[in-house]
Amino acid sequence: MLIVGAGPTGLTLACSLARQGVGVRVIEKSPGFQTGSRGKGLNPRSLEVLADFGITERLLGAGREREVFRKYFDGEFITDTDPHEDIRRTPDVPYPRGLFLPQTRVEQALREVLAGYGVEVELGCELAGFDQDETRVTARLASGEEIPADYLVGCDGGRSTVRKRLGIAFEGSGDRETAMVVGDVELEGLEPGYWHQWFSAKGALLLYPFESTTTWQFQANPERDADGRPVEPSPEGFQRIIEQHTGRTDVRVVGTSWISTWRVNVRLAERYRVGRVLLAGDAAHVHPIAGGLGMNTGIQDGWNLGWKLGYVLTGQAGPGLIDSYPEERRPVAARTLDITTAAMTTVAERSRTPGVGLEVVRSDDTTGLNVGYRWSSLATDGLDGVLQAGDRAPDAPLTDGEGRIVRLFELFAGSHFTLLAFGCPAPRLDGPVRGFAVDAGEDPLYDKDGHARRAYGIEGPALVLVRPDNHIALTAGSDGEEAVRGYLRRLRGL
Repeated sequence: MLIVGAGPTGLTLACSLARQGVGVRVIEKSPGFQTGSRGKGLNPRSLEVLADFGITERLLGAGREREVFRKYFDGEFITDTDPHEDIRRTPDVPYPRGLFLPQTRVEQALREVLAGYGVEVELGCELAGFDQDETRVTARLASGEEIPADYLVGCDGGRSTVRKRLGIAFEGSGDRETAMVVGDVELEGLEPGYWHQWFSAKGALLLYPFESTTTWQFQANPERDADGRPVEPSPEGFQRIIEQHTGRTDVRVVGTSWISTWRVNVRLAERYRVGRVLLAGDAAHVHPIAGGLGMNTGIQDGWNLGWKLGYVLTGQAGPGLIDSYPEERRPVAARTLDITTAAMTTVAERSRTPGVGLEVVRSDDTTGLNVGYRWSSLATDGLDGVLQAGDRAPDAPLTDGEGRIVRLFELFAGSHFTLLAFGCPAPRLDGPVRGFAVDAGEDPLYDKDGHARRAYGIEGPALVLVRPDNHIALTAGSDGEEAVRGYLRRLRGL
């Protein structure tokens, strides 16, 4: 199994595969790991994904769940707001807020998980091309090495070599004149306890301080030349932009470690799969930065694809299971393009009003918690409940026979299916499924406060089968054992 690209998407996919015992190689064109902060936010759903790998608590210690927005208009201070102060943890949502931290921290944590399975990213390995037939892919590196693989996944970004070699159209539009300059800077003279946001008719300047560092992420509209074209960013240009927006000379750029330009690009790959070669992350979709969904959508692509490839490669499912990856994830990407494009327009329009900041893009759509696959061929409903097959499977606290709290997410963690039997014994099943009885049967777990039943909308006896990516596969009545067995047989026959 070969993964091209060692960003969050490729690393999430690699961790999922390696955890299932699949041999995997991850190659990265760059000679070293990326150092720029780039994406700086994990949404609640991505935190749930990473918790399954055991790294979310560590990441929470390295970032910030809440951030005060300090807002200015035409250089004048307007107000401080905390758009997250009303968000509380609930039994079904353990991570209700997103997490602000540099993308590099996420990648480092995922590389450490991967190393625990004996897999290291191979740096300085550039993909030159590949061929495929019905049984395998043969990748060619620029060094001349050939790598045979069962499948190849391109996680190599918006300029994806894999996508271009496949000849897949990257449909959409771009605007090279609408741009933002971004970078990581060392600053003097600015209070680090706030996300400073300046808006005016001249555009925007955003300065975000990273936790436990002296680094700030700089985002702003670019300077322009006499012809109105964006000027290439530089430390001196950053300083001029700061003075222009703030009207202050005491806020000084004393160092830069990463500088780049972001341009509006809204594109979606026409297809996600050609034979044994697939696309994920920015290689499959790019969209505006509003809402911070880029890194998150890629992580969730890798999460969805990982268990499916793993099941096929370990003989637990037929090869047709892989077709459910584009079936499920491409519509999500299309919806994400709509959400982020609308959010970008909203920011541009409403930021002209004093006191309005980036909180205008916050919505249920940006949390990732509402993403589901009810349309999927893998979704089988037998109950008419609040939750349906394809939806995210919520968390909830249960109690074991000794009074210890056992969370549903702890039961889900891993690459197995989970069968929850509410009010009835859990059937004994062969294959990659673990069954747990709730409030009945042998050695049950207890839903004493009813949190699990409320989260799943279940009143009487029922069976709920949860996929390895923590989405509901099937719901059935307590007599639905054969429906569960049939579902697992169907996976093997795909």
